[in-house]
Amino acid sequence: MSTPKITQAMIAAYDEYTHLSLDRRGFMEKLSKLAGSGAAAAAIAPMLAASSAKAAVVEEADDRLTIADVTYPGGAGEMKGYLAIPKNAAGPLPAVIVVHENRGLNPHIKDVARRMALEGFVALAPDFLSPVGGTPADEDKAREMFSSLDMPATIKNAEATRVYLAGLKASNGKVGIIGFCWGGGLVNQLAVASPELGAGVAYYGAQPKAEQVPSIKAPLMLHYGGLDDRINAGIDAYKAALEKGGKTFEIYVYEGVNHAFNNDTSAARYDKKAADLAWSRTVAFLKKNLA
Repeated sequence: MSTPKITQAMIAAYDEYTHLSLDRRGFMEKLSKLAGSGAAAAAIAPMLAASSAKAAVVEEADDRLTIADVTYPGGAGEMKGYLAIPKNAAGPLPAVIVVHENRGLNPHIKDVARRMALEGFVALAPDFLSPVGGTPADEDKAREMFSSLDMPATIKNAEATRVYLAGLKASNGKVGIIGFCWGGGLVNQLAVASPELGAGVAYYGAQPKAEQVPSIKAPLMLHYGGLDDRINAGIDAYKAALEKGGKTFEIYVYEGVNHAFNNDTSAARYDKKAADLAWSRTVAFLKKNLA
């Protein structure tokens, strides 16, 4: 059987389903029309979604890392997270918060945390659904749970995560943050809220309001997919506000790639060339600003 053809209209429908108002039934109906049949839609849907069965880039048992599930104080109540620390470091290391998409703390984000640790950072991937019971196995349920999160409380939990990381013995006290999709938006919000944040890297994240930008102290790196019209609509206003405020920032738009281009568990949207380039830029940026 030949590989089904995936169009931008199908990717747009999936984005509407995962980020806007379309429910799963409506998504599958729209996808069936775009694909020509229900059977074709059933074959295409898993290619648009992220696959938890996708092999990890860095195995959880990698003997270069110390891995732990941790519980630590949040802004109010406990937070849970996934901590990855390089073994045999010569001294304290810079630390990075790794923030998940709107699917919660899943195997892919844990893998990204391990990748970050192997780059020479203490990496912590928090579960920002901790206040509502933690990330469930069902991704549709996880996405629904995000609507119940209180954003001001979530930002306080992000700041509490920064404080926790800064205080770890393995950390040099300097903490940055990297986030994807929903997590990219949280990067921007923490940059507004935390004068102590060392650096922020937002992948295709929603931008803060222009009037919030003067509060930003941390240098920022902002990655966007050229085909991501929904998120990209906010780039110009954000850039103008950053420039007006004299902020330190870098913006990269990767032409011809989609929202979630970094997520290698999503066959339809992952773009290896853009992801590798963005990652190399990210690591260099964090090392420069958190040393």
